[in-house]
Amino acid sequence: MYDYLVVGAGLFGAVFAQQAKAQGKKVLVIDKRSHIAGNIYTEKTEGINVHKYGAHIFHTNSKEVWNYITQFAEFNRYTNSPVANYYGELYSLPFNMYTFNKMWGVITPQQAAEKIEQQRKEAGITEPKNLEEQAISLVGVDIYEKLVKHYTEKQWGRKCTELPSFIIKRLPVRFTFDNNYFNALYQGIPMGGYTKMIANMLEGIEVRLGVDYLESKAEYDAMAQKVVYTGPIDAYFGYSLGYLEYRSVRFDTELLDTDNFQGNAVVNYTDGETPYTRIIEHKWFEFGKDEEGNMLPKTVISREHSSEWNPGDEPYYPVNDDKNNGLYAQYKALAEKEEKVIFGGRLGEYKYYDMDAVIEKALNVCREELK
Repeated sequence: MYDYLVVGAGLFGAVFAQQAKAQGKKVLVIDKRSHIAGNIYTEKTEGINVHKYGAHIFHTNSKEVWNYITQFAEFNRYTNSPVANYYGELYSLPFNMYTFNKMWGVITPQQAAEKIEQQRKEAGITEPKNLEEQAISLVGVDIYEKLVKHYTEKQWGRKCTELPSFIIKRLPVRFTFDNNYFNALYQGIPMGGYTKMIANMLEGIEVRLGVDYLESKAEYDAMAQKVVYTGPIDAYFGYSLGYLEYRSVRFDTELLDTDNFQGNAVVNYTDGETPYTRIIEHKWFEFGKDEEGNMLPKTVISREHSSEWNPGDEPYYPVNDDKNNGLYAQYKALAEKEEKVIFGGRLGEYKYYDMDAVIEKALNVCREELK
């Protein structure tokens, strides 16, 4: 009946489905949720596009990816400039000259670099063996203690000394006054929300929601020549080798009768006592305005609580340590024997993906598959 069954209406599945349809293929997309767009799903509340599964800010250096995705949405000029709140002290993120000046009173990039080097030497770090040592070598002890340590331990539920150094290697550190968190040529938020963007990608494609593929796998497999599977790879194989681990996130979301709660889209709480990692004020992703350019009178905030994942919870961040990567390698070997199944996306590949990397990977898979 179909050339391709796409399991999952998130970003990877939507790109594949759109490209397959453009090549004249007949595609069915199914998703066990009641909505499309996966974890980038946005839902309107009082005119505000609320990021229901956490903040998603699009950024890329790939002109190909940018040209592709902007076919389906007009993007605004939003720049990610988070603020760190440490017991009421506010610091700029990414770590830049504003941060260094507030922390140490330094004025020049040389003074800031010398301060970090001094603290790195005093800590005796030459070859960083864990996240704590990597962070201190990048930003010094003071910034690590106030702005990295507790936030990271809340996020991952583990001591920084027990976390691998690579987690923090992409931490942006700038000896300029640039407040743009992402060093990307193209960035922004799709106007009207991500759900509208995915709906445009899936236009003309049959989509069935509230469908659990794994509960009726044989029935759905019989409907298509090939399957594109974007769910958890361990679930596909019935967890036969064990469970892959994730971190999960819980959101406390409130509609507030005020037009401005915190003055910024993202504020990180970097002390160890505040139970949540950050507060998102969704309206500021679109400058506090609706699609007609009117200022919105109310606001929606979400407090993010990071938590250990248990079966049945929403999986967010793969725990890519040696144990889990080894288990994934075993599942991947099983996946490679499934000749009629393509595994893709964050869950299908057990990999933390930025959105642009998901799109790039999906386009590459399409090129290979649909040639």
